[in-house]
Amino acid sequence: MASPTRTARLQTEDHRHLWHPFTQQREWEHERPLIIERGRGVYLEDTDGRRYLDGVSSLWVNLHGHRKRELDRALAAQLRKIAHSTLLGLANVPSIELASRLVALAPQGLTRVFYSDDGSTAVEVALKMAYQYWQVRGGPDKSKKSFLHLGLAYHGDTLGAVSVGGVPLFHERFKPLLFPTYEAHAPYCYRCPLNLTYPQCRVACADAVEDVLKRHHGHIAALIVEPMLLAAGGMITMPPGYLTRLRRLCSRYRVLLIADEVATGFGRTGRMFACEHESVKPDLMAISKGMTGGYLPLAATLTTERIYRAFLGRYEEFKTFFHGHSYTGNPLGCAVALANLDVIARERTLQKLRPKIAALHRLLQPLGQHPHVGDIRQLGFIVGIELVRDRKTKAPYPPTERVGMRVAAEARRLGLLIRPLGNVIVLMPPLSTTMKELRRMVEIVATAIGLVLPPRPGRKEGGKRP
Repeated sequence: MASPTRTARLQTEDHRHLWHPFTQQREWEHERPLIIERGRGVYLEDTDGRRYLDGVSSLWVNLHGHRKRELDRALAAQLRKIAHSTLLGLANVPSIELASRLVALAPQGLTRVFYSDDGSTAVEVALKMAYQYWQVRGGPDKSKKSFLHLGLAYHGDTLGAVSVGGVPLFHERFKPLLFPTYEAHAPYCYRCPLNLTYPQCRVACADAVEDVLKRHHGHIAALIVEPMLLAAGGMITMPPGYLTRLRRLCSRYRVLLIADEVATGFGRTGRMFACEHESVKPDLMAISKGMTGGYLPLAATLTTERIYRAFLGRYEEFKTFFHGHSYTGNPLGCAVALANLDVIARERTLQKLRPKIAALHRLLQPLGQHPHVGDIRQLGFIVGIELVRDRKTKAPYPPTERVGMRVAAEARRLGLLIRPLGNVIVLMPPLSTTMKELRRMVEIVATAIGLVLPPRPGRKEGGKRP
């Protein structure tokens, strides 16, 4: 066990030099940060030797647990050959082999793979490809220069990705830097903007998308959407049939469909890709996070042969897709990604996940009776628990009460690391989590919610918290 002196020194150095993402540093500087040093399976270990269940897969990336032997070996084996070689004017073995595997696994029609570094850059690639596709086609199609996205959507933090985002807290500040886009309201069944109820609504929320496309399709290059789920927007699940209708609308109005599978890909929803739930075939698909099993940053944008061939031409025509990154197609990342796909196939990860998804659903049911749990949303191994001040009115807690952060702090004290989205408690464990570990995670979440928001004796559901 490391000495407290070492931990204290590291905490001091952190406060002195580090700037953490999505973190109010003024508050952080008064905290004693938890410093992770090791991991094994679904557990993380800090510098003082305390162990914690990894309840969010180290921000939605880990699939098979930490220190997976096969992934360790693949990384070490590739390192003995070469760590990096550019794809600009050259090729490398792992990137070629991985591209072939990805095409075989992806929705039918996606035949070309363009590598980048993370989810944001994969989205940037998709946006630029969609834009340039219509430009090189020429004629009336050159007017297709804008994009349509959903409210509450999150597609990354680079400026193009932010431009097609719809989470005010994350994106409002940067509006002067962004290009104009079209936005349609998101499908949010718990807080339906149309005050309708599924299935009687017949997915009327998609009408907003059709309305925009009907009026502006001549200027829209693509619609971008996270299939089946708005993740960072609050783990908001889409009603069945919604994604299918978006695909039909894009086909009808000659608008490309970009599927952002960064958070939903590689088994997280119970299918390899979320598009498979409704057999939807996008025109472009952005993937990252789980691609290397949580080991290294790597991303890819997949697209169709039709889009790819539009970029072909003579050198002097400059139809080339002028985009790339220093570490595009990095051999280390690609080698680990190949090993990750091997593990998924050999261990039958998706098949073994089905009973755990069902068990997770059962384990969450009692929590739905808590007077301050307004909604429990689950898609595969992804869970969002929306906490409310009043169940009857669905009144949310104000940010000043920091309800989500307080629940996460209690969960950490009990041995589970989670990170909320405002008042939404997120649980997204590694796919390798056992039934016993899953049960313990849900128990801790329920206990933490109960400690932060204890039901008032003698009050019925909907009563306000004192």
